[in-house]
Amino acid sequence: MNDTLLHLQNGSDIRGVAIPHDDVKATLTPDVVRKIGAAFAEHVKAKRNKAEITVAVGHDSRISAKEMFDNFCTGATSRGAQITYTGLSSTPAMFMSTILEGYEYDAGVMITASHLPYDRNGFKFFTREGGFEKSDIKAILTNAADISVRDEKCSFRERDIMAAYSEFLRRVIIKKAGIGDTPLAGLHVIIDAGNGAGGFFETQVLQPLGASTHGSIFTTPDGTFPNHAPNPEDKTAMKIFSEAVVREKADLGIIFDTDVDRAAVVLSDGSEINRNKLIALMTAIVMQEHEKPVIVTDSVTSTGLAEFITNHGGIHRRFKRGYRNVINEAIRMCNEGHDACLAIETSGHGAMRENFFLDDGAYMAALITAQLAKAHAQNKRISDLIADLKEPAEAEEIRLKINTEDFAAYGESVLAALKERVEKEDGLTLAPDNFEGVRVNADKNHGDGWFLLRLSLHDPVLPLNIESNSMGGVEIIRNWINAFLSGFDKLS
Repeated sequence: MNDTLLHLQNGSDIRGVAIPHDDVKATLTPDVVRKIGAAFAEHVKAKRNKAEITVAVGHDSRISAKEMFDNFCTGATSRGAQITYTGLSSTPAMFMSTILEGYEYDAGVMITASHLPYDRNGFKFFTREGGFEKSDIKAILTNAADISVRDEKCSFRERDIMAAYSEFLRRVIIKKAGIGDTPLAGLHVIIDAGNGAGGFFETQVLQPLGASTHGSIFTTPDGTFPNHAPNPEDKTAMKIFSEAVVREKADLGIIFDTDVDRAAVVLSDGSEINRNKLIALMTAIVMQEHEKPVIVTDSVTSTGLAEFITNHGGIHRRFKRGYRNVINEAIRMCNEGHDACLAIETSGHGAMRENFFLDDGAYMAALITAQLAKAHAQNKRISDLIADLKEPAEAEEIRLKINTEDFAAYGESVLAALKERVEKEDGLTLAPDNFEGVRVNADKNHGDGWFLLRLSLHDPVLPLNIESNSMGGVEIIRNWINAFLSGFDKLS
């Protein structure tokens, strides 16, 4: 069996270099992309038990997008796929192309590499059952390696998916706000699309509902991303946008990543609502319609957030990193009879049961915007919803590189040794119900907080997250960890 394309797997996505430059070689060459298209079509035909399938394909603003589409189309059509090209689109819209009435394609494909640099690209795949799993991607790449596809021009039809998807989002805001057909009238909401695919939210969602959007930034698609990284986690991006919200005197700011499956918001005073704050805000919103919901998060959420969820009547399920891991855990819990209505990562990935557990930054933004409208009508502030969220005094993330080829085994040995050491250490206790790495609670004499050391999902790295409720606590915890790690010579 030939597995030479498996290096392109990135969890449940495909990612690689699409534009060669300097000493960087392309891994998503035209031939490879044609092979992937053919293998994808065969995989979906088997899933749907059909000889021919209909597939909608869209992309973000990357400069390699159209060439990627052309070659993918050639491969897919060679194996019985009828392709509809949707042009500049968002990742959530490509899933909805399998669901929305009048569309209902057998599969949707998004050509994107999320927030990665301009030279990267990749694929996300969907059927109406949801996004592909890691096993699907492995099967596609394994089969693609042995496929041969001739370089021929493919035929396709063109269709707009973003208009229908935008109408869907407008209906969500109108319903959730409950104050008429133009619930955003009198509000000033701006966006930062990071020169990705998110500009539609300004012109096709906010403006038709009455919002003023003057002062929105970087809404013109530009696949070189000249202004900042299109990433709501990026500190520079958030600083630029926070300043814009304050400068424009906006009531709310919404920032998207390149393909709009992630989002964060900024309040009128420039306060950034991302990571734990974003999860708390979404928790407060869903609590209005659910009793004792389960909120599934990734492993690096704070102790203060856990208390917030519990204090507001929810149940916190702190699971693993990786948006598919969080979503799949929520689905599993729903199947067991729990109301796991929200699955959300600190990175800004958020999926809701009411929205097909679709990882959708625009849907999350729609709910927050509707909440803004409700608060405005009642002379309240949206920040009131998270006023009692306890935030750490200090927080730090460190990425420790593992300098050995067998990095996974070495990393696991470090974690095993850490667990054993903590069990013998006064003042440190292993956190209960932890599903990833080693999470440790520290008493006031040992840093007054917690830390989590885990193995990266894809890279030879041990990420270390530290939080403390006291100034100087992070340094105390860090010093203890550094002393422990000094015995491992393959870390830097």
